[in-house]
Formats: sequence, structure tokens, C-alpha cells
Amino acid sequence: MAKLVQPPTRFTHQEWTTSNLTKFANAETERQAAERLVEESKRLANERERRTDKTQKDVNKKFQQRLDDIHYWKKELEDKLSDITVEIDNLQAFKTRVEKALESTNEPLHIAKQCLMNREKRKQIDLVHDDVQKELIKEVETIEGVQTLLKRTLEQAIEQIRLNRKAKFQMEKDLKDKFSAVAIDEYCENLRNNSASIGFKEGVTKIEANSVSPEDWQNFSNANILMTERERQSSVELRSLVDGILQQTTNDMRKQCSDVNLAFNKRIAETKDAKSKLEDHLNKIIAQIKEMEENIARLKIAIADKEQPMKLAQTRLDTRKNRPSVELCRDPVQYKLIEEVHEINASIEQLQDRLRDAQDSLKGLIRKQLTLEEDIEVKSNTLFIDEVECMGMRKSINIQHF
Repeated sequence: MAKLVQPPTRFTHQEWTTSNLTKFANAETERQAAERLVEESKRLANERERRTDKTQKDVNKKFQQRLDDIHYWKKELEDKLSDITVEIDNLQAFKTRVEKALESTNEPLHIAKQCLMNREKRKQIDLVHDDVQKELIKEVETIEGVQTLLKRTLEQAIEQIRLNRKAKFQMEKDLKDKFSAVAIDEYCENLRNNSASIGFKEGVTKIEANSVSPEDWQNFSNANILMTERERQSSVELRSLVDGILQQTTNDMRKQCSDVNLAFNKRIAETKDAKSKLEDHLNKIIAQIKEMEENIARLKIAIADKEQPMKLAQTRLDTRKNRPSVELCRDPVQYKLIEEVHEINASIEQLQDRLRDAQDSLKGLIRKQLTLEEDIEVKSNTLFIDEVECMGMRKSINIQHF
């Protein structure tokens, strides 16, 4: 059993010395390596610290540059937002002008149509398609054309206001995002290594899928600015167009209103002149009727005055028939009495013929009197319609420039 236990290995002094030297060398090597590692670590730590500081400064500089870029575009957006806001107010004012102008056409149109309806109440020969009628129809067509144009212009203004507000909304949304971005980046820029709110965050180096490049970011705001400026310019051009339309439609309506009034005044003057002449003729007819009635009375008296001479002549002739015998002579007296009877008969016939003529003339004069009186009544009715009803209404027409 004792033979199985091996005695410990025995080394020589040289081996012991070599072993010690080897361990010394290995320890020194390890120590030197560790020393170098310590120095390298210090150098690396210092270098990383300097690099980290430099990178942080670069990041802060990038933050400042980014904030400058955001502030620049924010200022551009604010300027354009201010411009489009002012333009919306301006176009809204023009829209109100168009609405008022459109509303103001209702009364002139109603009056023009009412005048046409009133003039349908003219009677007989005065129911004529005269210049007044033509100008009134033209006025209705003019006002209805103005209304159509103003309605179309109003629709354009409403649509442009909608586009302006859409552009304004895009600008406001972009600006809101810019404000948020400024707040976030300013907060990040002000963070320091000793800030209490900093901490480790996982997955922060992953690029967000919905992120955009700086070019896309810039192009987005630039596109909003260009769109807003385009809509603002369109709005300015529309306002210029609206101003011209309002002026032109006002001028057209005023001119046509003036033409209608001139036609009315001319027609009223013509009707008054015709009525005056009819009244003059009526007065003459009435005077002539009176004279004819007096003439008829004289003729009747003249006919009646022939009765006694006729009776006398016939009585003489009849009495002379009683002369006796040879005294029943056809002497000059007999012939003269016979001639007298014939003469009186002829006179009576002539007077009766003249009386019939006078009576026929009187009937004609009376018919003419009735015709003239009826025509004068027609003219009076026309004057009442044109001068009192129509021109009375037209005095209230006030075509304003809005």
C-alpha cells in the first residue's frame, strides 16, 4: 500500500529559479498589459468624452440650425397666412357687395314688370306696342341678365372664399405643426446631461416610417405657400373682376332706367298733346252741335212759317173758284196764286230737305262727340296708367353702386 503513494516531485534549484523568473516575467507582462490598458482606457475615455462633447455641440448646433430653418418657414407661413386672412376678409366684403347688388335688383325688376302689367289695362287704340313697351321689355331683360351675372359671380366668390379658407386651414395646420416642432426642438436643445428628465429610451434610433426627408419637409411648406399665394392671387383677380361687373351692371341698369323714363316722358307728352287736340275738336264739335241745333230750330220755324202763306194762297184759289160765269177767268191773279202755291211747296220741300240734312249732320256730330269723348277717356286712362301709376312707381327706383 505504501508503494502506491507517489512522493511529491522534486525540482532542482534551477527549475525553481526558472519558475520564479517565469512567473515574475508573466506577472510583469500582465501588469504592463494592465497598465497599458489603464492608460488606453483613460485615453479612450478622454477621447470619447471629447468626442461626445463635440458631438453634443454639433447636435446643439444642428438643433439651432433646425430651429432657424423652422423659424424661417414659420415666418414665411405667418406672412402668407396674414395675407390670405386679409384677402378672405376683402373677398367677403366683395361678396357682401354682390349680395346687396343682387338684392337691390328685385325692386326695379318688380316695378318694370308691374308697369308692363299696368299698361295692359290701356284701352282700344292706345293698347299699342310703343317705344315705352319696347324699353320696358328691354329693362326686364337687362335686369334679369344682371341677376344671372351677379348670381354666377356670387357663386364664384363663394367658391373662391372656400378655396381661400382651405388654403388658410392648410397654413394654420402647418404653422401649428411648426409651433409644436419649435417647442419640442427648443426643449430638446435645452436638455443637458444633468437634466432630471433624461433617461434611457429603447428603440429611439429607429427611423420612423412616416418621417420625411428635409427636402420633402421644405417642399411641403413651400407647396402650401405657393398654393396659398396662388389662391390669394386668384382672389385678387376675382375682386377686380367683381368690381368691374358691379360697375358695369350698375351703368347698364341706370342707362336702361333712364331710357325707359325718357320713353315714358315722350309718350306722356304725345298722349297729352293728342288728348288736348281731341278736347279742342270736342269743343268745336259741341259748339257745332249747338249751332246745328239752332239751325234745325230755325229750319223748323221757317217750315212752320210757310203754313200761313200756303193756307192764304190755297184759300184764295179755292175762294176764286166761286166766281160766277164768265168771271171764272184764268187771269194773272189765278196764275200768280198757282205759282205762289208751287213756290211755297218748293220752299217747304227745300227746307225739309235741308232739315233732314241738318238732322243727319247733327246725328253725325253727336256720334263724333261720343267718339271723341270716348277717345279722350281712353287717353285719360292711358295718362293715369303711364304718368300716375307707372312713373309714380318709377320715382322710387334708386340704382346704387355697391
